[in-house]
Amino acid sequence: MSFSKFKLAVVIPAYRTEKEILSVLQGIPAFIRHIIVVDDASPDSSANLVTAAAKRNRRILLVCHEKNQGVGGAMVTGFKKALELGAEVVIKLDGDGQMDPQYIPALITPLLEGEADYVKGNRFRDFGALRQMPFVRRIGNLGLSFLTKAATGYWNIFDPTNGYFAIRAEVLAQLPLDRIDKGYYFETSMLSRLYLLDAFVQDVTIPARYRNEVSSLSINRVLFEFPFKLMRTLARRIFLKYFIFDFSMMSIYLLTGIPLLLFGLIFGITKWIQYAELGIAAPTGTVILPTLSVILAIQILLSAIEIDLSATPRKAISKALV
Repeated sequence: MSFSKFKLAVVIPAYRTEKEILSVLQGIPAFIRHIIVVDDASPDSSANLVTAAAKRNRRILLVCHEKNQGVGGAMVTGFKKALELGAEVVIKLDGDGQMDPQYIPALITPLLEGEADYVKGNRFRDFGALRQMPFVRRIGNLGLSFLTKAATGYWNIFDPTNGYFAIRAEVLAQLPLDRIDKGYYFETSMLSRLYLLDAFVQDVTIPARYRNEVSSLSINRVLFEFPFKLMRTLARRIFLKYFIFDFSMMSIYLLTGIPLLLFGLIFGITKWIQYAELGIAAPTGTVILPTLSVILAIQILLSAIEIDLSATPRKAISKALV
């Protein structure tokens, strides 16, 4: 396939990337029409290096933020510029050298053929590259990936937190870009918005390259900031998907299963404390009632989860460009 006939744009968020940015720019394939570098008020010489590179390569366009907005804010700026330039496909590439540009064809091919609306790299299918990932990061990514799948509804993708992705411009234009999270949560924020569009997301095996770079994503942020945002994303998705946009058996299961579970837990714990303080055994009926409520609630909620698993978008909403 000749990729040069398509309007392809790469967006690179740049923050403290002076050591790697030039090698990243040099590695971008010649068929990419626009290379948009967003300097997110980086305190190093990244902007100067990109400015010099732009004089030698007309494809490079530098956009500078006066204040640091975070990787999500930088990407939103890059997305808007790519849409202004008339791009048909937009690829996100980090400026720290972790993402190998040689995998860009694998990312964009499903988009050009109309098989997917959004394609993400999957680091966990390449076991050789996976072993190079630091152990703590590996465990953290696996746990965070599962929670992200539950929150966004994209159960079919294995590495939802991977930042190496490509998206069709016509789908990107439908997203409320100004509402996407400005920080490191922006990939999950994008997925949650794509789900409401019924966009199909596909995984492509792409190993990450881990060198001597230091991740700016702190463990404290993952432990204390992400869980709240994931719970909010899940609640918002469930409410909009099953109570605003549609009302189905899933809605009924949730309306019955959740109250039953809460009743069984609250009633059971309350009675257990009450009879424990009295020092006597609880009556059989008092024990059976919350137990049956919890068991029934779990069965109902498992049925709801099964419906949610089958509700993952499975067909692209965009048409082929080839």
